[in-house]
Parts: sequence; structure tokens; C-alpha cells
Amino acid sequence: MNFTHFGKFPCTLIPGVAKSCLTRHARDVKIHKAIITAAGKNQRSLPLQTLVDRDGEPKSALAILAEEVIGAGIEEIAVIISPGTEKSYAASAGPHVRRMHFIVQPKALGYGHAVHCAKDFTGNDAFLLMVGDHLHLTQTGISCAQQLIATAHSEKCSVSAVQATHERMLPYYGCVGGHRVPGRERLYEVEAVIEKPTPTEAEQKLVVPGLRAGRYLCFFGLHVFSPAIMGILAKQLARPEAAGPADLTCALAELVRYERYLAHELEGTRHDIGQRYGLFNAQLALALSGKDRDEVLTQIVELLAQTQA
Repeated sequence: MNFTHFGKFPCTLIPGVAKSCLTRHARDVKIHKAIITAAGKNQRSLPLQTLVDRDGEPKSALAILAEEVIGAGIEEIAVIISPGTEKSYAASAGPHVRRMHFIVQPKALGYGHAVHCAKDFTGNDAFLLMVGDHLHLTQTGISCAQQLIATAHSEKCSVSAVQATHERMLPYYGCVGGHRVPGRERLYEVEAVIEKPTPTEAEQKLVVPGLRAGRYLCFFGLHVFSPAIMGILAKQLARPEAAGPADLTCALAELVRYERYLAHELEGTRHDIGQRYGLFNAQLALALSGKDRDEVLTQIVELLAQTQA
């Protein structure tokens, strides 16, 4: 096969798809672009919701996400939005708006299509991908985005963040199956990817040795991708419309065939603000991880006492 440089990753050209051969001999890659998707029908208003951050400051979910991205060394952010929402998003971004490019997804043609809308923005570069309705918290002092980017740098390949999740939550998430990377407790070689599997599918195809029974590696809402993913999505979008919308999970299942693809179980937690009580749970987690933890705990105890009374 012929080798060429696809952006900053050395790549192998495969018919229809650019296959990244991300070996340990590849040069270090600085990931300086991020995509935040926020155009989904049930998602578009969620990043605009206001929460109180760890420092007690009111901020939109979008601004909290932007701070994590910028803190991880990212210079530019593309936010995929639905038509007519740019002004609301620009106002919600606060001081981070100068780093943002708002890209409209004209029609709801699937999550994969939303990501592919940013193809000109990412060009031939690797990028960080986040969903606009997930917040991530960690007590390690190293953000989830920083952890994931560090793994992508060291392993020279695409990496998705995952979290061991009880099987009752399978209807909400895409999941991966595979095996642990030798000597790396929280890193996995991905062998299978399924979107919202049934418990039977998960038991048959996604069991990961070493995880507790009934738990599976579900997506965390954070990914670092090589440029190859845009090529795979372009192939999906070129199919007849009857083939269905472009789906990122299907694209990842294809990515496994073309390049090394890892899953990293991060030291942190995801909070899906789109779930029932999700915004409340995210706010509570933020409050309990911040400087006002003791005050918040006191208020919770007082509220419980009043409720019992």
C-alpha cells in the first residue's frame, strides 16, 4: 500500500477511506480543534441551561464544556447547532465565543451527519469530539478531556472515553467490547461497537473480561478521532437515502477494521443532562465537587429533615 500524510497522522490509503496507520513511530500530534454537537432534536436546548459551577459561578452547560476543552489545550471549537439558534448559543458561550465556530446542521440526518458537518473545520487534523448534553467531572485534578488527549498522544490512535455502566442503562448509550491492553488497567482494544444494544446482544458480543457481571463499557461523550472517521462518514453519506442516516456508531464499527482504536475508562464521571433529573444530578455533582461542598451538604440535610417532618 502507498503511504502518505493525512494531516499530521501517517496514513494508508484504502479504497473509499483514508486508513490511519497510527504506529508508535508516528509523530506527536497536537490536538488543537474540538467539535461539540448540539443540534439533536432533544439536545439543542440543553447546552444553554444554566448551572452553578464548582466555584459557585452561574454558567451555561456550553460554557462549562468550553472551559474543559480550553483547559485541555484546544484552540478552536466548532459547535454544531440547529438552524436559528446561533444567537442563543453565542450569548450562552460568554467569553469563550471568540474561540467558537457555529456550524449549522441544516437537516436532522443523524449524529454522524452532524459530526461530518465540521469536515471543513477539522480538515486533515485529529480532533476532540464532545456531546453538548454531557458534563464530565473528576477529582484527580486532570480533566477528562486532558486524560483522553494524553492517551491519544501516547498511543497514536483514535480513542473513545467509556464508563463501566450497568446493563439497565444500555438503551441510552453506544457500547464497545474488547480486551484490556496488557499492562494498562483502564485501557481497552476495541473489537466491537454497538449502538444501544439489548442485554442479549451485549452478553453475546460486548462482555469485557475483568468487568463486573452485568456491566458494559458505554460511551462517555468524549472521543479523540483521527481524520479517518470523516472519510468513513463521507462514505455513509454517499449511500442512497433509503440506507438510513449517517450513524457515528456504525462508522466506529467500521473504523475498527481500518486502524487501531482504543477505549479508555477515565477517572471521572459523566452526567447526561438530557436524562430525567439529569440536570439536577449534574448540578448536585458540581456542587459536591466544589468549594461550597460543606454548605451544600448542610442544605441537603436540612431539606431532608423538612421533607421528613
